Formats: sequence, C-alpha cells, structure tokens
Amino acid sequence: MRTSPSYTASYRLEFDESQASIATIIDTVTATGAQVKGFDVADSDRGHMTIDLTCDMRDSNHRREVEATLDALPGIHTAAVSDQTFLAHIGGKIAIAPRVPLRNRDDLSRIYTPGVARVCTAIHDMPEKAHLLTMKSNTVAVVSDGTAVLGLGDIGPAAALPVMEGKAVLFKQFGGVDAWPVVLDTKDTEEIISIIKAIAPAYAGINLEDISAPRCFEIEERLREELDIPVFHDDQHGTAIVVLAALLNALKLVDKKIDEVRIVVSGVGAAGSAIIRLLMAQGAKDIVGYGRTGALCADNVAGMHASRRWLAEHTNPRRVTGNLKDGLRDADVFIGVSHGGLITGEDVATMADDAIVFALANPTPEVDPLDAARYARIVATGRSDYANQINNVLAFPGLFRGLLDAKVSQITTEVLRVAAVAIASVISDDELSPSYIIPGVFDDRVPVAVSKAVRQAVRDLPTVDIPNQEHLGTR
Repeated sequence: MRTSPSYTASYRLEFDESQASIATIIDTVTATGAQVKGFDVADSDRGHMTIDLTCDMRDSNHRREVEATLDALPGIHTAAVSDQTFLAHIGGKIAIAPRVPLRNRDDLSRIYTPGVARVCTAIHDMPEKAHLLTMKSNTVAVVSDGTAVLGLGDIGPAAALPVMEGKAVLFKQFGGVDAWPVVLDTKDTEEIISIIKAIAPAYAGINLEDISAPRCFEIEERLREELDIPVFHDDQHGTAIVVLAALLNALKLVDKKIDEVRIVVSGVGAAGSAIIRLLMAQGAKDIVGYGRTGALCADNVAGMHASRRWLAEHTNPRRVTGNLKDGLRDADVFIGVSHGGLITGEDVATMADDAIVFALANPTPEVDPLDAARYARIVATGRSDYANQINNVLAFPGLFRGLLDAKVSQITTEVLRVAAVAIASVISDDELSPSYIIPGVFDDRVPVAVSKAVRQAVRDLPTVDIPNQEHLGTR
C-alpha cells in the first residue's frame, strides 16, 4: 500500500543532539516506508532541539509504528503526534459568511428589521422573486441519511456529515454554488421525501448523496415528480457522467465505437444502473451487468426489484449467463462499481485486444491497476494516486452551475449526456494518451465547459450572474 496525503502526520520531537542526529531521525523514518514532507526546527537551546517532522503514511497503524520507532531511538522523545486530516476537520469545513456589510444602524435597518419586511412582502406577492431576493437562487441542499457512504457503508447521519461538508466545499470551489449539508436521522423513504419537500423552498436544487439502493431510486423519482427544482443523485448520475466522459476518450484511443463494443459492468446498484442507462443513451448496445448472483438476463427476472428488472430486460442482447470472470472473455470494456479484488490481471488478459478497464471501487479497486495494466491498453480508477482518476467532482459543480443559471426545474438524460461529452471534449485529440483520458479535478476548464453545455441543452441561455446589491431597486 502506498503512502497517502490522507494519512499525513506531524511529529513534535524533542532530542539531545549529543545522542541523536537529524540524519538518523530521517533515515529511521524513511526506512519504515514513510515519505518525509517537512522538517522544521521549532526550538533550539544548547544542544537540545525541538523539531516538527511531517510525513505521509500508509495508514493509522503506520503512523503508530513510526512513533514507536522514533521513541526507541536514544535521546529522542515524541512530545505530540498530529493527524493533519483530523486537524483539517476540527470545527467543520464550512461556515456562513455575509454577502453584504453590517456596519451601522442604516445597514441593519436594510438587511433586517424593519426593511426586510418590504422584501418579505414582495416575495409573498410574487413568489418567483425569491430567486432574485434570497439565497435560494444559488443554494443547493446536500442531503443524506448516511446509509451508503463510499467505502464505509451504513454509518449513519452524524458520521456521514464530514462527507457532506466536503461536498459543499467542492460545490463552492469548483462551481461557485453555495451548498449546505442536510443529514437525516431516518431511513424511512416516505419520511425522507416529506422532509426534503418541506425544506425545498430554501433551495434551488437538491443533491442526494450516499442513500442506499433501492430506496435511492424511489426517493429521487418521487422528488423529481413532486418538486419544481432539479433533484440529482450524485452517486448515480454524477458517476455515470464521468464514466461516459472517460469512455468516450478511451474509445477514441483504441479506435472503437461505442455501439460496437462489448461492455461488462460489475455492480448494478445505484451507480451501475445509472452508468448503464447513460451508456445506452450514448448508443451502447451490448452491455452485460453483473450482480452478486451473476449476469442480469431477461430470461431470469423473477423477484427482481423494478430497477434491476428494467436492466435485465433492456441489456444483455446475447443472453449471457454465468459469472463475471466468464463474462470478461472477449469483452472490450470493463467498468467496476462494486468492491475490491473481484478479478485479476489474468482475467483481464482474456478480454479483447486494446481492452479498457475502469476499476472504480474505493479504496480497493476491483483489480490491481498495475496488474491490469499488463494486459489492458487503458486503465482508470477512482483513486488519486493512479493515472486517470474518474472523480464525480468533474461533473456536479459545473452541472449545477448550468442548471441554476438557466433556472431549470428538471434534469433530463440529455442534460447528463451533454455534460459527459463536455468533460471529454476538454482534452483535445492531440493531448489524449492512455494515461490521460479524463481531465484532472483541478482543471478549471471543466466546470465552465459543463455549465455551458448544460445551459445550451436546456435553454440555450447566456449565463445569468447573481445580481449585485445595486441591481435590486424597487420598480
């Protein structure tokens, strides 16, 4: 396992230079496999030094191993150990900040009482003014019950809150969208729908997150029918968008067409279902989805949930049966959204020439990426420490930016499809390579391209900027 910035630790060390040296400390730490990132002297007094040593570790056990190794050295004492990831979360990652100044009584009378009553009355008389005169026009609720957190599963709403906070940071950083976490202490489908409908007046969109299947399907479908604002389940449609974007560019490199390739999808839950549907919207014809019991097939649909039954009846035209390993033989594309260690490089070797492998399970992919790369032409994962990271952050900020600017009430399959095409188009044909089929998450061209494509798909309107204060005079 590699070291990772998600396990960065800082050690405050006190030592006597007559018994230990800085070189010894660094050699000892690097010998454990830690990657030294920083070395700072905090204090020095007559041969007694205090230093801060910062390293990337493999995991928490590795952090403890390094501490014990350092304390075993003569003349060295570890005074404190800080986990940088936990430090980054202290107090939460988001906060509210005012957009207008509050400096004196005049400001107070305008932004609160008594002036605010005039604005309330205006909205009461014309409810559509809420988009202009409140935060609603640029605010999205990130809603979760914590039942399907990536890599962690059902951990509950409180434990899921750091993920939702992080999502809100990404919305703001990459799309300029204000987002707020809403975690719900209930798993009841009807109660979740009712709560979201009740809070919807404050928001211009709803982003559903980490809600387990099959409940997530009904929750999204009902909310789309019953609300007049866009409802988006990122685990489904965000994943589908970025997968399609990466596949479009990968197919260019191997000179294959999406309507001719054989595609195998491992995992037919929320993400897998949405991926399959969006690939079909782009023209894919030969897709076989695999669940725990094997290939989905129209010949065996008894007892299936409606969403899975639809997949079985609309995919697998060759009526393939059996397990995933058998299904990989002669396949052109493997897309994994299931769990780690399902297949090996030898299984990938049975695929067609110039095979494409997207092993997206986190933190452990369905197949070791280095092992897969021995046989596949193109390999992508959901991880940041390998080439071709397929990450939803490429999709949802720009998507919502476009939806909010165009004041869209519904998200169509065509909107999702053009968002994927827009992401793929950011990389020119000259730039494409087996190690660069999808833009990096910090490529600022991506949200601009996605937002523009979404606006053109839904209404072909120019960007509508959030109005400044001087534009809000009464008429």
